[in-house]
Amino acid sequence: MTTRTLVITASILGENGQSKALAEHFIAQAKSRDGVEVTHRDLVASELPHLNLAELGSWQVAEEERSAEQRELAARSDSLIEELKAHDVVVLAVPMYNFGIPSQLKAWFDRVMRAGVTFRYTENGPQGLVEGKRAVILAARGGQYAGTEMDTQTPHLKLMLGMIGIKEVDSVFAEGLNMGEGKRDAALKEARQAIDGLVERL
Repeated sequence: MTTRTLVITASILGENGQSKALAEHFIAQAKSRDGVEVTHRDLVASELPHLNLAELGSWQVAEEERSAEQRELAARSDSLIEELKAHDVVVLAVPMYNFGIPSQLKAWFDRVMRAGVTFRYTENGPQGLVEGKRAVILAARGGQYAGTEMDTQTPHLKLMLGMIGIKEVDSVFAEGLNMGEGKRDAALKEARQAIDGLVERL
């Protein structure tokens, strides 16, 4: 049985980004295992524009009634959702920018969180429609925030993933990366070891 894994990166620092380095370690380890396929989507290299009214409106029009412009706009979301559904595991490599997620990653979530497609509203509340998948968050941070109220990032990510039905989420934290070379090296080593353990369970 093949496990299809979608790795999403969103570091504006490119190859110098620590979250990108964690993602690359995950990809290398995953590709070394039989039965694991990896797709990498770099949201900075292939940047999505911010969601606007025209694109949002294109989703509300029946496919056969869309204009050429609406078909092009709707295709962004449709293709990302199709890609998401085609994978078993979603890996989000996430740097922390001003206590939040990169706007590039927010633009991706804005397109895969669609009422009636990836979740629906019921009389008992929202119901996720992307089922049978799990996620991994690889968080790289200059300071130390995990488990404190300053970590607004992890609850936000879990909330959005859970909204579409992905509720099995593992988190790997590499923190204190700007707090001295020793602390940085130790944190990255520990994070890589945690990633190795997760990959073994794919």
